[in-house]
Amino acid sequence: MFDSLTGRLGDVFDRLTKQGTLSESDINDALRDVRVALLEADVALPVVKDFVTAIKDRALGQEVLKSVAPGQMVIKIVHEHLVEMLGSEDVELNLNAVPPVVFMLVGLQGSGKTTSTAKIAMRLGKHQKKKVLMASLDVQRPAAQEQLRVLGEQAEVATLPIIPGQMPVDIAERAISAGKLGGYDVVMLDTAGRLHVDEALMAELEAVRRISVPQETLLVADALTGQDAVNVATEFNKRMNLTGIVLTRVDGDGRGGAALSMRAVTGCPIKLMGVGEKLDEMEVFHPDRIASRILGMGDVVSLVEKAAESIEIEEAEKLAAKMKKGTFDLADMSLQLGQLRKLGGMEGILAMLPGMGKMKSKVNAANIDENMITRQQAIISSMTLKERTHPKLVAASRKRRIAAGSGTTVQDVNRLLKQHKQMAQMMKKMSKMGTKGLMRNGMPGMPGLMPPH
Repeated sequence: MFDSLTGRLGDVFDRLTKQGTLSESDINDALRDVRVALLEADVALPVVKDFVTAIKDRALGQEVLKSVAPGQMVIKIVHEHLVEMLGSEDVELNLNAVPPVVFMLVGLQGSGKTTSTAKIAMRLGKHQKKKVLMASLDVQRPAAQEQLRVLGEQAEVATLPIIPGQMPVDIAERAISAGKLGGYDVVMLDTAGRLHVDEALMAELEAVRRISVPQETLLVADALTGQDAVNVATEFNKRMNLTGIVLTRVDGDGRGGAALSMRAVTGCPIKLMGVGEKLDEMEVFHPDRIASRILGMGDVVSLVEKAAESIEIEEAEKLAAKMKKGTFDLADMSLQLGQLRKLGGMEGILAMLPGMGKMKSKVNAANIDENMITRQQAIISSMTLKERTHPKLVAASRKRRIAAGSGTTVQDVNRLLKQHKQMAQMMKKMSKMGTKGLMRNGMPGMPGLMPPH
């Protein structure tokens, strides 16, 4: 997300920070480039005008022009205004009501409402231990109700039984009644969408809203729709009094201006964002962290939180104990590869590291193959237990068998074995250094990031 914007802003700020002093002309030129970068990233024109004006007033002040590091001061001001544009503070889902609390999801057809319903329900169950019931009110789209039922099974979240021919308002009433009788904490209503905002859609949603009195009315908006997403958000907010926005397909959006615009235009907080296709890939929207990502400052806090959620402490402790002894077999390597995949692979990690926005072109030039991790795990899975613990046993005939079993080549197997050998040697050296040595030199790199030389 925001790749092109991050790159353009990075170039502007690089020029500013290289200059020891800044004139009014330098700042005007930089802000002109910032304006163009925001417009190219699909940020709405009124939002861009307000943003650049607010920055200009402060950037041309004495605190910047006469400061020791004026370029850094400009970046600080831009960061503060980006955070303000995105909402200043995190806004959690509002569960402060007598259960069952009703959440109503609205939006255009294809924006990702049904998947987002299941993702949010799964998140509420996993992180807040809430008992959730999902109900599909979409009687327009074929198999929409069945889709939610299947997603419910995958997320291990209850869904309201389907009664063919029942209308949306009746389904909503039945869902709330079932929520009360079943002792549910939250009832989630997945409503129908259209290809565009029309009177029939709004009338139907308003009828459901009157019956269900939702605590949260969440607009699900596709980040890929660009400028049109702002118009959609404005229309829905007029009629539905939105309480929040859920952004979907954030991982696929290279521009991201829709996210900046929607919050500023509607005044509705962006509460959640979908960062992948899997049901557990829904994250809280943190304005300060997103602003840092846009400016290439990384998001180490989110990376640490993700690691804490993804990496099994017990497995990590076992691996640390093996490192201390200087033993590191292929099963351990597979474990590390799995942890890397949980963190979003190489691309997911790099996106959250400070300064990586400027390095993106170099990383792309290195031609890192994200599928390499999958292939390496397949190779290790095709080995016997004895081969994993004693890699030296893997000779020519065994390599051919392993390659055939994993759908790879003998060269791929050789590369993996070479990489494992290099890592094992590094582990051995570090085990001799002891704890202080480990602290000084850091942990060895995760496998699968780069092909061994």
